Amino acid sequence: MAQVKMQTARTTLKEPAAAAEDLFKQLGGITPKLVMMYASRERDQVALNRAVRERLPKGCRLVGATTGGELDNTGIYYGTVVLGALWGDFDVGVGLGTGLTNDAVSAGGAAIKRACEELGVRQGDLDPRKYVGLVIDDGFRYKKEELLLGILEKNQTLVLVGGGASDDNRDPAKQSAVLHVDGEVATDAVLVALFRTNAPWGALRSHWYIPTNERMTITKVDETHTRALEIDNKPAALRYAEMLGVEPTDLEFGTPKGFAVRPTALKVGREYFIRTPWKPILEDNSILFANLLEEGSELELMKLGDMAGMTKQFFAEELPRRVPNPQAALLFHCGGRMWYAHATGKVPELAETLRSAPTAAGMNVQFEIYSGFHINTTLTVLAFGSN
Repeated sequence: MAQVKMQTARTTLKEPAAAAEDLFKQLGGITPKLVMMYASRERDQVALNRAVRERLPKGCRLVGATTGGELDNTGIYYGTVVLGALWGDFDVGVGLGTGLTNDAVSAGGAAIKRACEELGVRQGDLDPRKYVGLVIDDGFRYKKEELLLGILEKNQTLVLVGGGASDDNRDPAKQSAVLHVDGEVATDAVLVALFRTNAPWGALRSHWYIPTNERMTITKVDETHTRALEIDNKPAALRYAEMLGVEPTDLEFGTPKGFAVRPTALKVGREYFIRTPWKPILEDNSILFANLLEEGSELELMKLGDMAGMTKQFFAEELPRRVPNPQAALLFHCGGRMWYAHATGKVPELAETLRSAPTAAGMNVQFEIYSGFHINTTLTVLAFGSN
């Protein structure tokens, strides 16, 4: 029998050594191969890293990031540190790529190259049935699509899942993110943790939207490929507002009638990958997206479903159906989902759904990665089970 298991711990203690001591006391006598650390941004990350590593068993890897909030089976928290300690039938190689801002493609390529070297496997030989990549990037660099090109350059079949390191400070001028890779504490970087296992696993995603069969075409974009200038050959914000039956001023993400309620999705096979617009630029009636846009691409308009109900159903029904005997779930939960849950008073219901998950640890992220795509307003999950 092959299996991967996880035990979690969470602390509110601020002093690094005391926090680490509290966390490892909760973990007890297990001997993990990998510890995932999700830490609130205001902490001294270097000191926290040192304190946690000093208590790790020999050979155990440490991977983690700062968050926009920390998750475990008991809820969603701010200002804490959550550990997910994994052990069982797996090997892991870890790589860090730096310099996202200047060359994200090369940073992604360097991270996967190093992870493969640690496992003694060529990138082109990665068997997608036995290997899966967990990716965490500095989310505030907005380089996911470029770094994914680098990671997948030599093997497009590798499954990837993850999200952006984040910050619970809502002031864009003060936000920053930090990654942890063993003893390194880095910004402007991307990490890849490459798992090799014969245990059941699944890269999954959950959102709370329903397709409507209403479609729009991005007919003109700006030079950055992040702003839609025209949709269906009309000014983008005017056309989107027309489809929703609202005013352009109602569109911004988080408003009661806007993008969070009726986002767009890219349909790939039977899957809908949410790529929600961000904000209307009323000066020229364009729309800013978080992901790159291509002229001529068709997107489907979605509608909001039962936020808590669909998330609970995912944990209770879909995840166990996809991953036999689920034992561990690493969660990458969109900060935009949290934003909208706060705006609508749904946070307690959403947090309660985590009790239906297998043993879980995770964070609120700055946009998500799933199957090589940059998506948003989604919960992405790497889950392991037993056979």
